[in-house]
Amino acid sequence: MTTLKVAIVQAAPIPLAIDDGIEKAVRLAREAVEGGAQLVAFGETFLGGYPLWLDEAPGAALWDHPGAKALHRIMLEQAVVANDERLLRLQELADESGAVIGIGAHERVRQSLYNNQMTFRPGLPVLDHRKLVPTHGERLIWMRGDGSTLGVHQAEWGKVGSLICWEHWMPLARAAMHNLGESVHVAAWPTVREEYALASRHYAMEGRCFVLAAGLVQKKDDLFDGLERAGGDAAAKELIEAIEGDALNRGSSMIIAPDARIVAQAGESDETLFAELDLGEVGQGLASLDTDGHYSRPDVFELNVDTRSMIGVNWGAR
Repeated sequence: MTTLKVAIVQAAPIPLAIDDGIEKAVRLAREAVEGGAQLVAFGETFLGGYPLWLDEAPGAALWDHPGAKALHRIMLEQAVVANDERLLRLQELADESGAVIGIGAHERVRQSLYNNQMTFRPGLPVLDHRKLVPTHGERLIWMRGDGSTLGVHQAEWGKVGSLICWEHWMPLARAAMHNLGESVHVAAWPTVREEYALASRHYAMEGRCFVLAAGLVQKKDDLFDGLERAGGDAAAKELIEAIEGDALNRGSSMIIAPDARIVAQAGESDETLFAELDLGEVGQGLASLDTDGHYSRPDVFELNVDTRSMIGVNWGAR
């Protein structure tokens, strides 16, 4: 296969209310697949929505803030878990269509929340990637992932992997992913603002791969709607009301070629962005730049990636 049709679903999530969010995601993913997409990408934490209040609500990071605590409780209650039956519809869509679907979610592991960009693969278990380093205020919500979820999916047309947001400024994470030989990379962002577009285009050039930089569209009213769907809470509502402005995530998703040129770009509204990729461009680009090959110096530099699952507590007989 030398060509691949891909799609970025740039849409408003349904914050907090995971069941309703899955319903919307399945509908939008199915529409993209029916439009011919063999790979469909959603933005960061589409299932659950990006926690905008961390950056936008005054006082959200203050110790013991009642609204922030209420929202954390709701996120824990709503979050997806391993082998979550609610996600079966996304898996079934991948199985029946043969398409690969990448989508972000809040995931609960024991008592902790992770930012997980899940890849649903036809006939195979979901491939998880948990964000290695939550950025700034995100650390009040998400636990750090580990090397056990750095990986790629081998599709019939090539390899696809993903990183989340500011992981694209982690040089060693990029080097590890380039070593895995991606043909297509999903870069999940809350919004593809200018500096995020630069990071995504740099990744494409450096990794000699196509990049789907996927963003969300999210407004203040979406937070109110999601909160109500998730059961509501007076303190949480008060915190959201303190957010100034309305349009908070502005999309601007883009599809980028291995030479860093922009193949397709979305605006700031809901839309599904399609492109047909010539995968032969990957090999052509490697002629001049192969950061994992002829542009590396293994005699000078060495990277060791620990892929063990760091669960912290091990129970067993002594």
